Parts: sequence; C-alpha cells; structure tokens
Amino acid sequence: MALWPRIRFFLFLQDNHGNNYSQKTLEYFGSAGPGMLTNRCFHQSCPRHKDSGISLCMLASGSKGNSIYVSDGRTAILVDAGLSGIEIERRLKSRNLRPESLDAIVVSHEHEDHIRGVGVLSRRYGLPVYISAKTAAASPRLKNLKKAIAFDCGASFKINTLNIHPFSISHDAADPAGFTIVLNQKKIGIATDLGIATAMVRHHLQSCDLLILEANHDPEMLINGPYPWHLKQRVNGRTGHLSNQDSRILLEEIQHHQLQHVILAHLSETNNTPEKALAEVCRAVNPLYTQLTVSSQDICSQLVLLNSSPSESLEVCNV
Repeated sequence: MALWPRIRFFLFLQDNHGNNYSQKTLEYFGSAGPGMLTNRCFHQSCPRHKDSGISLCMLASGSKGNSIYVSDGRTAILVDAGLSGIEIERRLKSRNLRPESLDAIVVSHEHEDHIRGVGVLSRRYGLPVYISAKTAAASPRLKNLKKAIAFDCGASFKINTLNIHPFSISHDAADPAGFTIVLNQKKIGIATDLGIATAMVRHHLQSCDLLILEANHDPEMLINGPYPWHLKQRVNGRTGHLSNQDSRILLEEIQHHQLQHVILAHLSETNNTPEKALAEVCRAVNPLYTQLTVSSQDICSQLVLLNSSPSESLEVCNV
C-alpha cells in the first residue's frame, strides 16, 4: 500500500484572554495522495523563554487590521499598528506582552488597516514612528506624528539591537515597503500587500529563517465572488495583492533548508480560506524543515521564538 506524504499545518485558534489555547491542526496529504484536509484539536504549552533569539507574534492580519510584534528581549517593536490602540494593547496583554516595553513602531504604508493605532500608541507610550517621508505625507492621520523618524527604502537602519532593512514593493500606496529584520545571523522577512514579487522582493527574501508572506486570495473565488469588477482588477493587479498561487511560486524560488517557518498573511475573508491557502502553498514547502501556518484577522497568534543558536529549532510558546 502506498504511503502518502503528510504535512501538518497549524491554525491559530487560541483565545485572547491568556487562557490555554486550542490549536486546530489541518493535515494535508500530498498531491500524489487523497488530497484532502482533516481536522483535529489538541493543547500545547511550553515554558517562557530567555532572551536567546527573536520572538514574534502576529497580533492581526487581514483587511480589517494588521500588526506584528517583534522582539529580541532587549528591543520590542510593532511593524504596523492597524487596529485601534485599545485593541492592540488588549492583544499584547493576552500574550503577556507589555505595551510599555515597546520601543518603536515601523510603518509599511499609509492604508488604514496598517496605521489605525499608530498615532494613539505613539502618543500614549512616547514611541518613535519609523516611516518613509512619502508615506507620512500621504495620510492626514500620519502628518502630525510627534516622533517621526524617516527612512528610505533600500537604506538599512537600526532600532537599538534590531537591524531593519526596508525594500520597495509593488502596491497602490505612496511608498510601500517590505522589511527584513536581522539579529545574530537570524533573518525575518515580511512581505505583505504586494501585487507582484519583483526581482528586488525575491532578492531580499532570500536566506530568511522565518518568512511572513501574503497569500491574499484564491483566483477562482475572487473572479466568482461578490466584489465589483474594478475592485477585482485592483486586487489581482500589479499593485494589488498576491494570490495563493503567486505565493507558492515565490516560495518555490526562495525556499532553502534553513527556512524554519512560513506564516501566510493578509488572507481575504471573502476571497480565500485558510484551507485553500495552505493546500496551494504547501506544494512549495518541505515539511521536514519548514513549518507552514496561517495568521488570523480576529485572533492573535502564539508567540513564536526563533532561537539564535543554530543548534536549536524554532519553538512555539503558549504565554
């Protein structure tokens, strides 16, 4: 009897109140097998970690709001703050993360689902906002920031111990940016809200240990869905969003044995499902060394720790 290759995916289904989470597992049998998804639930926990690497939490991902927490134990930042200030505080606290420990906010572009809470959090906690000049000028909400620090795409900058490199992406915004974050030879790549994966994007996302990658829509669901035609064209255009297939093709080009974790982000609630995104993108992933997960709009993720020691593997912590 043939043995079908089996890949296990983890959907973040834990609550936001500090309780033990329930984690839903999807098992996908490779293209040579039955090609079906099955579900089961289990509980998992792990101890708190020392400051030995980079920790990351997807606070929210989707068209209603986006925010990513990144810390090495000494420096803590938000990449975008697209929820209300109160909601971001609530989600941070649900993972035992203190808003008072934040050092800065980094803004990718000016769309509301990425900047809604930037101003209030900056004022409340005295946080500098790292943002390109064109992005800051593109939205009234961003024009009166008290601690704005300008960056240019293509020029690296440091926030305390974190080395950050912004790079240009293709999206319908003034000066949209993706980012890589490097510490102790560990590299995180962030590429969401982009219509095409340019040669520049592929270059910067090479050699990542952890990758946050957009998988916005399923093309058939988009075409047959309720969006008006002009919006379908925008989403599917060169300055729109990557489809599941686009993400798979990009990942096939940049995957390597040290890529420990891929988090699919910015899934459309109307034109995609986690199952469709996972089933498509998993074709580019070797489950022997890469874990594939999906971020959520409504529920913040587990805290993921990317260890600095090459002998240690990526860990997922329930806090």
